[in-house]
Amino acid sequence: MSPIKPTLVLIFSLITMQAFSQYTDVINSNRPGVSRSAFSVGTNVAQFEVGPYILKEERTPATAFEVSGFGVDFAARYGLLWEELELNIEGTFQNDTQTFTSNISNENKRANFRSLAIGAKYLIYDPYKNSEDDKPNLYSWKANHSFKWKSLIPAVAVYAGANFDTKDNPYTAPGIEGFSPKVMIATQNNFAGGWVFIMNLVKDRIGTDQSDFSYVLTLTHSFSPQWVVFGETQGIKSDFYADNLFRFGGAYLWTKDFQLDTALTFNTKDTPSVFSVNFGMSYRLDFHRDKEIDNGTSAKDEGKRRFNKKRKKKKGDSSDKASTKKKRKKDDIDFDDN
Repeated sequence: MSPIKPTLVLIFSLITMQAFSQYTDVINSNRPGVSRSAFSVGTNVAQFEVGPYILKEERTPATAFEVSGFGVDFAARYGLLWEELELNIEGTFQNDTQTFTSNISNENKRANFRSLAIGAKYLIYDPYKNSEDDKPNLYSWKANHSFKWKSLIPAVAVYAGANFDTKDNPYTAPGIEGFSPKVMIATQNNFAGGWVFIMNLVKDRIGTDQSDFSYVLTLTHSFSPQWVVFGETQGIKSDFYADNLFRFGGAYLWTKDFQLDTALTFNTKDTPSVFSVNFGMSYRLDFHRDKEIDNGTSAKDEGKRRFNKKRKKKKGDSSDKASTKKKRKKDDIDFDDN
């Protein structure tokens, strides 16, 4: 959506209480912003996120130009082996026309990937895991929505991956091609009342002439089980490009596995000015299964235990019947004696 736009993503916070695990009963999408949640989609969950957009840029100082076009953000995410681990591939493809507005008009048609990266994210610290104190209070609305100081401690995840840039890409600096490292730190705070704050620190295309550093700050609020709104700011800094972008938007949970979203992106400068409208969707294939708790009893032992219990009960029933029959016989003798 924006120049040198990495496809980072925004968590869709759908419930008002805090989450204590990676997997959620409803889709945990990172759209429609560009920040990334600290949490993964959950083991054996395959998730696809896509967002077509239209873009308008205009530069008014020297070397003035206008850009109009469209593109698509995309991501595929998969939870593998552990709840904390997620593999993903993501990118942005754009097609536009750049028109220079100098004395001699000149059009430059462009089409390529703004970004394309594959990597893995791992949650290294989860303050909400096994937290008994944060279970909902069934008797107090105030207790569930009051501020908790320990909510200031964020969940922390790390990301490592690699970008791939094609030769002569019009959206990158000259000479940028092939693979280059990408790393990120993602933090997430879940506050009472459905508020979520996410921070990303990203170092992109490490070791190249376009080594971008960016930060993303995102605040979301879910005011019903189906609706969420967000506001976001993103700063980008490199020798090739620098900008401060702002985003606002929302998302709607259509079903537990399908989400729709939209967002606006803009900046406050004219070198160039940026305006973009995004419409997106997220869908997951949920094959997640909760791990069975091993209590030290095998299936064979459990079967034997149940058999012995049933046998003991049957034996007890037989003893009760014999005792009753003996008692009845004694009562008959006592009656005859009388």
